[in-house]
Amino acid sequence: MKHFKYSVSVIMVLALALVFIGCAKPPEAEQKAAQAAMAAAVAAGADKYAVADLQAAKKLWEAAEAQVKDKKYKEAKQVYVDAKAAFEKAAVAVAAGKKAATDEANVAIAALEEGWKGIEDSVKKIEKKMKDQKEAWEADAKSFVDGLKASKEMIAADPLGAKTKAGELKAVVEKWDAAFKEMAAAPAKPEPKKKK
Repeated sequence: MKHFKYSVSVIMVLALALVFIGCAKPPEAEQKAAQAAMAAAVAAGADKYAVADLQAAKKLWEAAEAQVKDKKYKEAKQVYVDAKAAFEKAAVAVAAGKKAATDEANVAIAALEEGWKGIEDSVKKIEKKMKDQKEAWEADAKSFVDGLKASKEMIAADPLGAKTKAGELKAVVEKWDAAFKEMAAAPAKPEPKKKK
């Protein structure tokens, strides 16, 4: 009789354990926390300034979502916790990424200013040879100066945008540098002889 009571007790404990295991719930709290951390990272600019960290965090998020789909709630719970930490890391990395982009934009703009100064010096030397291109030069010069000013103003708010704009302006510098070198290398046209 003792064995029977013991067996019934063991069966009851196993049945209760199976009921609890079968009723496991998805880790909603961890999922919501990771989702909030993802939103905060994107709002901070991780999609621009901490791309690698954000992509790693998103991979963890996707893995956790797949585990929830497969009803592996215990594993998913831990992966959501890891994803939350990864999103928080991405949000923190934004400051360093933004600083690096700002430094790169400042360097690009300084190089543009130096290159433009050289172009302006070239214009003074070959002014007589550029009669045909004078209007195009003046239009590009005004556009360049306005673009450079806009890029400088953009650095604080959007250093990547400023860097992109600097790249566009670099094409203008290269275009006129090549044109002026070609003009300088061309022999001067002799003055037409006046008829008597």
